[in-house]
Order: sequence, then structure tokens, then C-alpha cells
Amino acid sequence: MNAPHSTTASTDALIIGGGVAGLTLALQLADHCDVTLIKPAAGASRWAQGGIAAVLAPDDDFAAHINDTLAAGDGLCDPAAVRFTVENGPRAIDWLLECGVAFTPDSSPGARYPYHLTREGGHSARRIIHADDATGRAVVEALNGRIARHTGIRVLTDVRVTDLIQSRDGACQGAWGIDDAGRVQRIMAPHTVLATGGASGLYAHTTAPDPASGHGMMMAATLGARLSNLEFQQFHPTGLYDPDGPAFLISEAVRGEGGRLLNEAGERFMPAVDSRAELAPRDVVARAIDAEIQRGTSGHVWLDVGHLGADAVRRHFPTIVAHCRQRGIDVIRRPIPVVPAAHYSCGGVATDLAGATGVTGLYAVGETACTGLHGANRMASNSLLECLVFARSCARRIVSTPLPPPATMSDFSALNPKADVDLPALNRLRNTMRRAMSQDVSIVRSQAGLSRAAATLGEAQAELQKHSPALDHPASRRLWQALSLAQLTVHAAGQRRESRGLHFSTDWPEHASTATPSTLTLADLSAGQPRR
Repeated sequence: MNAPHSTTASTDALIIGGGVAGLTLALQLADHCDVTLIKPAAGASRWAQGGIAAVLAPDDDFAAHINDTLAAGDGLCDPAAVRFTVENGPRAIDWLLECGVAFTPDSSPGARYPYHLTREGGHSARRIIHADDATGRAVVEALNGRIARHTGIRVLTDVRVTDLIQSRDGACQGAWGIDDAGRVQRIMAPHTVLATGGASGLYAHTTAPDPASGHGMMMAATLGARLSNLEFQQFHPTGLYDPDGPAFLISEAVRGEGGRLLNEAGERFMPAVDSRAELAPRDVVARAIDAEIQRGTSGHVWLDVGHLGADAVRRHFPTIVAHCRQRGIDVIRRPIPVVPAAHYSCGGVATDLAGATGVTGLYAVGETACTGLHGANRMASNSLLECLVFARSCARRIVSTPLPPPATMSDFSALNPKADVDLPALNRLRNTMRRAMSQDVSIVRSQAGLSRAAATLGEAQAELQKHSPALDHPASRRLWQALSLAQLTVHAAGQRRESRGLHFSTDWPEHASTATPSTLTLADLSAGQPRR
């Protein structure tokens, strides 16, 4: 049934999310069809510091980038997705340059490419194009500028999507949401694209101030989409350690330019762990840091850049230098305290090479999707590359797909922003979820810990439905989605009886004989669907 006090709008393509994937897709579609873009104030893309990996220098090649990505993915990448992404990378960068993204130039004698290329963990060559140490911000601002000037894109900044609309034949027909005035919004669309980000917000410590908690993934699962590789949550090795301050990422490019990790005694430890030292893949570095933290008493390790020279540090990392100075840290004079923090979801909604999910009319791009590119561990700076390549591919698929005839919607119990809900209780349950995930579903896992987390999450979800049985308030609906995804993540981790990439189990510390992606649906959630 229709929601009371709701408004209805329609569009050819509805894009939910305003990061690099969503913005790119909107611009690629806008010359061909009517586009509505729901763009929240926050998003992970803006916080991306390091850059975008692509084969740009004449002495680099596709095979090297492909092999580096496959190695970082620890046997679980889809080779076809890797090749597709890498081979389409240079054209995506050319398009960003046409959009006016101000990448850092390289005017040094003998420069291999007009723009400075840096190197990050897992890469065998310098292939990371960047805009100083604020690449995400530079790309988002350039794309937002073009969107603001395009008359074919309707931008909504005051709507929070809570559910997708499904027709009686199972197709996605748009989305439901709530605007800032508390009105229910129904937006009908034959093509709906989730660009809603990952699930780092399921954890207590993250690298972004306002991380997503996998709402898009669960909305897709509710319509029947498959979720894949949820157990592979990447923890960035170097989040700024400041228990009393906001989250902040110390870019991998700092290590790419020669930053050294030190333990409490001031000694380097990575050369004894891996021949690539600080440039080993993120899962290796994060586990090594975690081990040092467990052996020490400070709760962090140090990242030293003083030996690089003040001029080089200020030139390459102005954002990091300025932010740390505001937090009372002079990175030239003393090392930066760092700790691993939840950063990127390698798993998500399973898609093909055009972002299609298997649910008619529903697509997913960016971190909310699982394309097969990352496998068991994402290599540095492949994330924005994936956003660009798959958004452009998704646009081509949508443009070439004829618009279907209007479908009959299934019934839907109305959202009710005025429903009685105990918000402090919901916040307490969310914090319970984050503590459980950080304690037992983090860098190092065990079956005992996963069982403990499953019990805690199940109890939290049962309590949620006591506080808000109908789940009709947007806050309770979103918490149900987060708790459900957390439970599915625990389930996926429990099924993987090996250690691979980002999933390390003390019970099964070795690889299994075969590498198999995990796949789950809503039916794997023991709590079932919410009552509506």
C-alpha cells in the first residue's frame, strides 16, 4: 500500500550514492536519459588520499598491473574482472582529465608521464596518479562541478533511502526514502543503481568520519540479490591513533614514498615479516602491526617520515601534515601514531562486468558491489579505478537496455518517521554491534570469537525488534540492515575454514586446497526478514 503523506516522482535512472562511482555514472548517463541522483552529504570517496592505479607510464604494462592485482587478491580474484578493469583504466583517467581533475604534475627532468606517479603496497611499479594527498576530494569536486552544470541530472541531497521498491514479478522499480522534512518519498525508476558504499561502519574504528554500514547491500539482498565475499573486510594498516578524536587515514602513499613503521622500541619490524617490507599488501602489514600492538602496551605503532626531509613531506602530503598539526602532531619532528582501522569492504552485492545484480532493473557499482576485482584483499588504489571503470560500463549497459513497460508494485508497509522509537536504545545496540565486530570479526579471528559475535548480534537484533517491532521508523530499519549484514559477515567468516587474504583464522592458519568465493542470500540470515 502507498505510504501516507508521501510524494511520488519518476525517472529513467535512479542513482543512490554520491561518491566517485555514482557521480561518474550520472554524468555518463545524463546525455541519454533522465537521471535522478540521491547524494548524501558524506561519502568515502572524498576521503581517498592516495590516488588511482592505472597503466599510464610507457615502461608499465597491463600484464604487470594484472599480476600485481591477482597476487594481492590471494587467489580469489576473477581474472576476467581484473583484466577488464586494468585494460579500461587509462581511458577512465583520460576522461577524468577531460573533466578537469587537477592531478599533481611531474615537471622533473626525464619524467615518465606528465603527472606524478607514486607507488603503493603490492604494486611493482609507480602507477598511482594522484592530486597531492587528497585525490578523492579533487575528483569528487571536479565531477560535482560538472553535475551542477548539467541540466539532465536532478540532484537530491535531503533524501535518505531506506528500501528498494519491488514489482510483483521481482524486478526493482525504484526506492523509498525519507526527506529532511520527514516526508516519505517514493521514486519510481526502471533502472536503479546502488552506489552506497561499503560496510566499515559495522566496526568501532574506521578510517572515515561517517562510514557506511552496508545498507545498500542489505536492500539488494532483500530483493533477492546475492552477496559475495563479505568476510573480506580490509583494515587499513595506518589509521591515525587518537582515541579521543575523529577518524583520519594516513595514506599508503606515505609508505610508498619511504615511510617506515616502527614498534614501541623504535625498531623497524616489517623487513623481518615480508621481503617487500612496508610495501607488502595491506593484509600482511595490518596483521604485522596488530601483532606488534599485542606485544606492546601503547595500543599503536609509529610511522616515521622524518628521514624523507621536511620539503618532500610537505610537498607530497600537505593534507596529512596540516591535519596532524591540528591534532598536535608535527610529523617532521616525530613519528605518527598509527593503528589498523576498518577501511574497505572487498565483498558486497555480486555483479557482472556491467554492474548488473541478477535482479532485473537493479545494479551496483563502487564499494557496495563485489565485481571479482579485489578477491580476498584489495590492492592499494584499485578502488577508485573500479568505481570509474564499472560506472562507465554500467552506463553503457543501461543506455543499451530498452525501458520496460510499467510494472505492478508489490504491497509495502509504509515508512513512518513519527513512529515511537527509543533512539538511545538503538544507539546502544549499534555500539554493541560495533564492539562485537571489532573484538571478534576483525584482523585475526577464531571460531570461538565468531560464535561469541553471532550470539551478541542475534541478541541485539532480537532486542531491536522488541523496541521497534514493525521496523517502520527509518532509524530502526537502518539498524536492522546493519545488524543483518553483520550477522551475514560472521556467517561467511565461519564458513571459510582457511586463512586467505583479509580473513585470518587461528583455527585454520593455512590456505585451503581450492580458492572459492563465498555467496550468501537473505535466506542465510537466521533472523529472517524484518516484519512489516
